Amino acid sequence: MADLPPVAENIYVPSKDGFELVGAYCDHCEKCFFPLREHCSNCLGDTTQTSLGSRGVVYSFTIVRTKPPFALPQPYGVAYIDLAGCPLRVFCLLDPQQLGKIHIGSPVRLWVGPMGVNNAGQPCLRPFFRLLNNPSEQ
Repeated sequence: MADLPPVAENIYVPSKDGFELVGAYCDHCEKCFFPLREHCSNCLGDTTQTSLGSRGVVYSFTIVRTKPPFALPQPYGVAYIDLAGCPLRVFCLLDPQQLGKIHIGSPVRLWVGPMGVNNAGQPCLRPFFRLLNNPSEQ
């Protein structure tokens, strides 16, 4: 896994628990953004890089059963996740091994693993959310 590149830079970083999403924070507006960006979309001020955490709750999701892009597994799941670390909702992939178990309100955690290919057609690491093994972990 260590030899595979991430699908894109500055999306996640290693943490003591696994991985965390990386985003931006505007000191002036006090808002978080994902993915990382240089300027706030509200005030156009500078932002600083911040950790958005690794845990959240499924707000909504769907399972896509058509031919997937970027050699993703078929079917694949996508969801809006309300992050626990900041008031932000992100759109992300779901663990393809858990699609039948996911429901709205499920507590989830960020994972990173080999999944599909990048824009150059090379295998890569992608962030995705998985169910927490034990909801008390949240």
